[in-house]
Amino acid sequence: MKKWARLRYSPCMPMGSDGRRITGCGAHRQLSREAAAEGMVLLKNNGGLLPFKDGRRIAVFGKAQYDYVKGGGGSGDVIVDHVTNIYDGLKIKESEGKIGVYDGLIDFYKAEIDKQYAEGKLPGMTTEPKIPEELLSKAASYTDTALITICRYSGEDWDRKGDPQDGDFYLSAEEEEMIADVLGKFKNIAVVINAGAQTDSEWFHSDDRISAALLAWQGGMEGGLATADVLCGDVTPSGKLVDTFAKRFVDYPSSESFAESDDYVKYYEDIYVGYRYFETVPGAAEKVNYPFGFGLSYTTFDISDVKAELDGDNIRVCASVTNTGNTDGKETVQVYYSAPQGVLGKPSRELASFKKTDTLKPGETRKVYMSFPVSLMASYDDTGKIQMSAYILEKGRYSFHVGNSVRNTVKADFEYVLDENTVTEQLTQQSAPSKLEKRMRADGTFEEMPSYKNNTERIAPAPINAEPPKEAAALIDVYEGKVSLDSFIKQLSDDELAGILYGQPNTGVANTSGMGNLEKYGIPNVMTADGPAGFRTAPSVDVTTTAFPCATALACTWNPDTVYKIGAAGAAEVKENNIGIWLTPAMNIHRNPLCGRNFEYFSEDPIIAGKMAAAKVRGIQSLHIAASAKHFCANNKEVNRYESDSIVSERALREIYLKGFEICVKEAQPWTIMSSYNIVNGTRASENYDLLTNVLRNEWGFEGMITTDWWNHAEEYKEHLAGNDIKMPVGDHESVMAALKDGKITRTDLEVCAKRLLQMIMKLD
Repeated sequence: MKKWARLRYSPCMPMGSDGRRITGCGAHRQLSREAAAEGMVLLKNNGGLLPFKDGRRIAVFGKAQYDYVKGGGGSGDVIVDHVTNIYDGLKIKESEGKIGVYDGLIDFYKAEIDKQYAEGKLPGMTTEPKIPEELLSKAASYTDTALITICRYSGEDWDRKGDPQDGDFYLSAEEEEMIADVLGKFKNIAVVINAGAQTDSEWFHSDDRISAALLAWQGGMEGGLATADVLCGDVTPSGKLVDTFAKRFVDYPSSESFAESDDYVKYYEDIYVGYRYFETVPGAAEKVNYPFGFGLSYTTFDISDVKAELDGDNIRVCASVTNTGNTDGKETVQVYYSAPQGVLGKPSRELASFKKTDTLKPGETRKVYMSFPVSLMASYDDTGKIQMSAYILEKGRYSFHVGNSVRNTVKADFEYVLDENTVTEQLTQQSAPSKLEKRMRADGTFEEMPSYKNNTERIAPAPINAEPPKEAAALIDVYEGKVSLDSFIKQLSDDELAGILYGQPNTGVANTSGMGNLEKYGIPNVMTADGPAGFRTAPSVDVTTTAFPCATALACTWNPDTVYKIGAAGAAEVKENNIGIWLTPAMNIHRNPLCGRNFEYFSEDPIIAGKMAAAKVRGIQSLHIAASAKHFCANNKEVNRYESDSIVSERALREIYLKGFEICVKEAQPWTIMSSYNIVNGTRASENYDLLTNVLRNEWGFEGMITTDWWNHAEEYKEHLAGNDIKMPVGDHESVMAALKDGKITRTDLEVCAKRLLQMIMKLD
């Protein structure tokens, strides 16, 4: 097939080996089902109530059995031809003789929820109906075992609510009544939570009448069947939490500042996000119901023979994992380090590496090996306590802890010892805050913060020294080595240069615009597509695709290989439908449970976020489709996202909110990165030269193109000056040309942006 044929023509040939379309195919739905099951986390299983087996009878309560939420809203939604809900999944298991399901409730729930759908309510946003007493009694006559289902939905441009009266993070009054009714009638009770982010867990954690709880997340289009796979023991749960579940919303250190203002967010907790807070600050540990990395199984494992050693510039860790139970299963080995508190202060433990085993049979032992650079343990000095703007390994003893959660570990015999402070990387101050009055320290007190002025001077890019070709050249001539890219760019007029640096009209099934589109020079119009849980089209184009589990669920697999497969499968669907750029992965940090787009993001931990994002990028780009890692950066709240200022220390930026992006760039080199809507320490993210050029390109070596998020409020020529190459989905051509005429921007500035855009396009097939 000729270069860019799929980008130029619609429709294209199906990509299936048998001549069929692969978009939404059975193999991809099966992958979605398997990934969903692998990411589910068994939080509680007293008395071994789960799995249901041997034809056990159950009665299923809660609208979520029918009102199933496959994923979040906005750009993270996916248009599918069906969704298998929890009830349907359980009925499939009943047809296989594995369980018995009481059917007397489903007609009631269907009628109640369909009525609310007809009134315009979205899945997951419906109200829990009151169970008629007659149905409750009939169900109790059928069985003594109940399954309670609870669901949650969130989406783009709005945040969730943390007030106990709002029924979002916490249960609604109607849900509390339903649960009380069930508790009063049934002896054996299990719970399934269908949500994209943390919800209140106290109600089932601390109630002994509830024996089991499965966090099923938002499992994509086959999530209900995957839930049934786990509930009935066809899949042994192996998911581990990538977020800490606290007892109450107010126990999260960011709870007070999250909604302090619509105009800004002050990151007072600094680096003490998630488990870095709960495992460090005195008194915080007892506020946790389920710690980071936690997850039960239907079998048991022993992690033994733990060894750690220094190997050059890396710490190498190995351990033996033995399945000591009676069921096949997988285990995840997690490595944490503890650094000396020193002058800078540190979390008591930080994730360094992890490895998930293959399926182990009862009695089987597997050796796992992990390694990470010593420099990973360095802390950033943003106030000059030791050495300004440097990553520093403070003197003292570094210990290593290996286990299957942040709390269930064995200390390795080896320690890494430093007799003096060591600078691992000397940098320069970037995007420091001017309005952050204080930040948290390791003991829970706060230190005053200096006020910094952003004095970074932009360095103009070097001119592109080339002559235009003697005869008009096409981009394919550059690809084939007949003309240099520099020479090709020189033949474009100022007007043409500015014209390719903003979004282009949709073609085919696309609905998020294109890039390029200068056919005079053979530049194709490369279409883009959302989103993090699968290739998203507009409902009107009548193309259904595969909805994969939400990003949080994928992260809870702790399995980059699984995420790689999701990336490759989704990219195949993108490619088959003539799209060149897939706007994923989304990888902001779960700073607070209420961020409306947490379902799109991976974790509270930047190591998890970076490793999972890198795996997905590698999977996507293996098919010569461009991945676009987003939203860069500190976009951890949706309310007023276009104008809200994320006010955060440079240390927290570098160690928490930028670290995942850094890992993704260095391990996978995404061909594009998307800047975020928000302001970062007083400067719009898409106009932020410090972040886009000095950090992303100059420090990390990012080689790709940067796009804005769609319909942002920034000024286009300022974005180009900052290193943001293209404005989406439309631009302000006249204002850029006026800025060029007035000397606010130069032709070289436009040429450099265009060069990065064209380099990206030439990587596509």
